[in-house]
Amino acid sequence: MKRFRGFLVLTIVFILAVALVTAGCGKKQEEKKEAGDSGKFKVAFMYVGPVGDGGYTYAHDQGRKYLEEKMPDVQATIVESVPDTNAADPERELTRLAEEGNKVIFATSFGYMDPTINVAKKYPNVVFMHCSGFKTAENVGTYFGRMYQARYLTGIVAGKTTKSNLIGYVGAYPIPEVVRGINAFTQGVRSVNPKAKVKVVWTNTWYDPAKEKEAGKTLLDAGCDVIAQHQDTPGPQQAAEEKGKFGIGYNSDMSKFAPKAVLTSAVWNWGPYYYNTVKAVREKTWKSDQYWGPMSDNIVGLAPFGPMVPEDVNKVVDEAKQKITSGQWDVFTGPIKDQSGAVKVPEGQKMSDKDMLSFDWFVEGVDGSIPKK
Repeated sequence: MKRFRGFLVLTIVFILAVALVTAGCGKKQEEKKEAGDSGKFKVAFMYVGPVGDGGYTYAHDQGRKYLEEKMPDVQATIVESVPDTNAADPERELTRLAEEGNKVIFATSFGYMDPTINVAKKYPNVVFMHCSGFKTAENVGTYFGRMYQARYLTGIVAGKTTKSNLIGYVGAYPIPEVVRGINAFTQGVRSVNPKAKVKVVWTNTWYDPAKEKEAGKTLLDAGCDVIAQHQDTPGPQQAAEEKGKFGIGYNSDMSKFAPKAVLTSAVWNWGPYYYNTVKAVREKTWKSDQYWGPMSDNIVGLAPFGPMVPEDVNKVVDEAKQKITSGQWDVFTGPIKDQSGAVKVPEGQKMSDKDMLSFDWFVEGVDGSIPKK
């Protein structure tokens, strides 16, 4: 009888212990659920500016929204306004995003390159994608689009529009990407208006609405009647509208910020690329590479023309676009001269990707200089 009682006591203790453990697990699962663990495939985006910048970061975030719309079981986290001038900031954020269980992390600024490579070494099971960079690893890829092709087309619009034959260009930093864009734009301008020049000023900022607008005003005061830009905010376009002049936006359609000024904008369409990349990672077909997509991939393009752009200009742009997207011709095909008049690309020769990615000189027709580092 004593043995039976002892067995009964042990059984009750065991049942109570199991109940307590089960309750504890349930509580943990409940806490996990409350903490936001939805069981979805986790993806993260790190931005250099705020999503409301109306330009670069806004365009990336539209791509993020497209991804979530097309893949409802994807949970996308964003972190905004992470400076790319100090490696400690992006490294800290990338580490946090990896620790939070994100399987794919998109680092969307050139200055994130080394921090991305450094953090990726610690998280081999996470895929890191760096926008506009050139360093890769087994779990790090790079991606960008041939924006210079869209820039060329916007140059045609500007060249056809200007009356003063002086077009302003607000540049961010004197890096190859920006120099390449200025050169492509100028090639477009002079393809339809050989007398026109493109005057460049630098802000050394990506996101500074006041400074970028002020730079636009400086160019307008210098006699420019069309303002183009490689900046993340519509400040230069707003400056043009206030002066009754015209502008060429960048990153996204900037016409809503300056409807009377914006002729068109060179725009990004990141959504399909983000979708395809995440899909490849989930299906285990992703491999590290360096993607530099052409206009024919639809990753870059033009926003709709403003009502002030005549139909004949539309036709010229469309003809040039067809040449580019068909692969018959590309923007940096010779003869191309530099500012001094020296031939840099002989007739019939096309610049290599390597040369385009390391642009450190201006083409003929640019009024400005590239500051030394």
